[in-house]
Amino acid sequence: MTVAMLDLFIASFVTLFVVIDALGVAPIFATLTAGASAAHSRSMAIRGTIYATMLLMAFAYGGEWLLTRMGVSLDAFRVAGGLLLLLMSIEMLFEKRQARRETRAETMLDDDDGPEDISVFPLAIPLLAGPGSIAAVMIFMSQQHSDPMGQLVVVAATLTNLLIALIMLLIAPWLLRVMGHTVGALITRVFGVILAALSVQLIFDGVKNVFFGG
Repeated sequence: MTVAMLDLFIASFVTLFVVIDALGVAPIFATLTAGASAAHSRSMAIRGTIYATMLLMAFAYGGEWLLTRMGVSLDAFRVAGGLLLLLMSIEMLFEKRQARRETRAETMLDDDDGPEDISVFPLAIPLLAGPGSIAAVMIFMSQQHSDPMGQLVVVAATLTNLLIALIMLLIAPWLLRVMGHTVGALITRVFGVILAALSVQLIFDGVKNVFFGG
């Protein structure tokens, strides 16, 4: 792997790691599957990750085509995606994102009549494959639209993150006990700062291309 490809892998991996936020999803998953059998929880984790993978891959390879049909330029999407990721980073810094996820989990638990299929909603969409991760995948893939090897690197970074997410979901109960709220909040804030920097860079790149032609 060349230095450029390694840099691309690291950039896309870190961005998706922060956006998917497997460490933040795991406690929510543990709450949603509380009281269910180990087999049911394992099934939900595996199926939810598979559905999220299918959705992200669909947007990875079909997102640029969709934008073209809608008359949206890649730079416009880059700026919009950067703004979306910036808003997510602000929510992470002030723990609003986690609070919203917990509210969603409590709502589902209130309506629970037994083990429920949460693999599609809310696990795959929007916890794993939400607007932020979809935007991030499309942006990185669009930057490599003329380089198949670069696209494979982005796909590899995406799949690696989803594999990590699956592992986190499978060990969610244990992870929740070990990590605790304080450590989780600290990690979330650090990730929020990193995501803010990455999103601002995306906005700068998009604006520069629009006004100065790259």
